[in-house]
Amino acid sequence: MTSTPPFPLTGEPLALDLLNTRPAGAGDLIAGPEGLAAWLAVQEGRLGPVGKIGKVGPAEVAAVHAVREAAGAALAAARSGERPPAEALRTLNEAAAAAPAHRELTWTPETGLAAAPHRTGSPARRLAAELADAAAGLLTDPRVRDVRECEGADCVLLFLPAHPRRRWCVASTCGNRARVARYYARHKP
Repeated sequence: MTSTPPFPLTGEPLALDLLNTRPAGAGDLIAGPEGLAAWLAVQEGRLGPVGKIGKVGPAEVAAVHAVREAAGAALAAARSGERPPAEALRTLNEAAAAAPAHRELTWTPETGLAAAPHRTGSPARRLAAELADAAAGLLTDPRVRDVRECEGADCVLLFLPAHPRRRWCVASTCGNRARVARYYARHKP
């Protein structure tokens, strides 16, 4: 029996949650279909119908990896106020264009008229497009320069602080380790 990979930080903007699937020392948490399926389950409700792709296979993993790599390169530049690599932007644009979104009107007696987002294309393309759109949203957000890397020792997770004094991805983990290390350094004989 296999276990669900632990995702150390979720609930940040979707693009950051995607980038945080490669924490230091843990390898790639979405390296295969099982890991990606577990991450999609954690993200349920944030991806809409695109997140419910059924069986996750190698095509979905490859598409998500391509978006993650491009988003990481573009974000590293954007955080510094520099121009993102052209290849990263091209990859994100192509992923978003491969499964365009439109609103689909439906009627039910219970809720009446509703317009739900709908994407065409294969499950891999729809998932990559949704994640590329999330990356575009983060990259064009005026707060993109506020994205921080956790100050915890050996931690590479990224977060968008709601409070300017936030220093760690998870205060109860990295923050606690830093406080314990400071305590022992002060009380060292």
